[in-house]
Amino acid sequence: MPRIESINKVLILGSGAIKIGEAGEFDYSGAQAIKAVKEEGLEVILVNSNIATIQTDKRFVGEKAYFLPITPQFVETVIRKERPDGVFLGFGGQTALNCGTELAERGILKKYNVRVLGTSIEAIERADNRDLFRKTMLGASIPILRSKKATTLEEAIQAAKEIGYPVMIRVAYTLGGQGTGAAFNKRDLERIAAIGLIHSRISQILVEEYVGKWKEIEFEVLRDHEDNCMIVCSMENFDPMGIHTGDSIVVAPSQTVSDDERKKLEATSFAVLRALDLVGECNIQFAVHPKTGEFRVIEVNSRLSRSSALASKATGYPIAYVTAKIALGYRLPEIRNKITNQPAGFLEPDIDYVVVKMPRWDFQKFRKINRKLGTQMKSVGEVMAIAKTFEESLQKAVRMLDIDKELVDYGKVENGIEEVKMN
Repeated sequence: MPRIESINKVLILGSGAIKIGEAGEFDYSGAQAIKAVKEEGLEVILVNSNIATIQTDKRFVGEKAYFLPITPQFVETVIRKERPDGVFLGFGGQTALNCGTELAERGILKKYNVRVLGTSIEAIERADNRDLFRKTMLGASIPILRSKKATTLEEAIQAAKEIGYPVMIRVAYTLGGQGTGAAFNKRDLERIAAIGLIHSRISQILVEEYVGKWKEIEFEVLRDHEDNCMIVCSMENFDPMGIHTGDSIVVAPSQTVSDDERKKLEATSFAVLRALDLVGECNIQFAVHPKTGEFRVIEVNSRLSRSSALASKATGYPIAYVTAKIALGYRLPEIRNKITNQPAGFLEPDIDYVVVKMPRWDFQKFRKINRKLGTQMKSVGEVMAIAKTFEESLQKAVRMLDIDKELVDYGKVENGIEEVKMN
């Protein structure tokens, strides 16, 4: 299927100013999106207030880059002036996604006849609205954790009472785990829920059962308009559920998932995309019981994410580029690898090495910072190491952090387990 014929000018929303949890990794996705669009001979209009990016370089994007805040008021002025035919919302993180959703809710996209390319607004809402996500998963018989939505503190307290402590507080339309947390008693719940309701764009949180010791597994998945699906990469968090993935050591491919478990998770991933009707790339997070293999779908990112950037670098697969082509109307089999000329859509990466992503913190720059890791991301960067084995890759990552530490294997064996210490 050729690209959408009615599209001649595309608006791309960036992620705005750099702050903890966003902006840096989305330069990669936005730059690939621009490349994919310009290859089609289409005009690109970029809105991004961050000048320290590749995508805002005049030699890369061309003349039409607006250094404005990513808010409905400012973006509407650009739409009114440029009159784009379509808009990409999934390449600028949660900032762009929230802005695009608000533009649709206010009727601005309809007023100027701007088409959302790729995943629709309705599908974005099903993924990001915690209550709609819960109902959609239950309707498709996809296993999720017991949960209840809350829009007030009183509703949150009642939900926790029904589910039983400890509970997890998740926030609708947020990034970096802002406002989330595990509550082990009513006092914790009142504090976390109050913050979560403020951080949510629609003042909505989800109170769910807590599975803090389960494994956290992620899948990067692609789907086109004709329901062709593929798995790009699987990842496993070294830390269990309860630690934000941005603050966790992440290993690709997953190391402790059996073949049978992997097949179940892959089939469920495709079912999730179909139930939500997501188009392009998405990141699906699973909680997997370490002994029984029982699993639950935790949440879905209906956009390019931090994990997407890691998966793309780890596998060499151009996730953002392919996602942009899908948004323009191409099917997965029609997207070609520029070097091999093979269908990029059906070439699932097969890596024979191990990639380790390790977070970097810079706590000394912040006063009165709580150093305890949890569901709210605190890392300001990360390193990525590649090696033939997990041990070697982990050692490389520690050295790359430049903290004057390295893993030393003393060869001490107790109860059949070899001890490795941090020197």
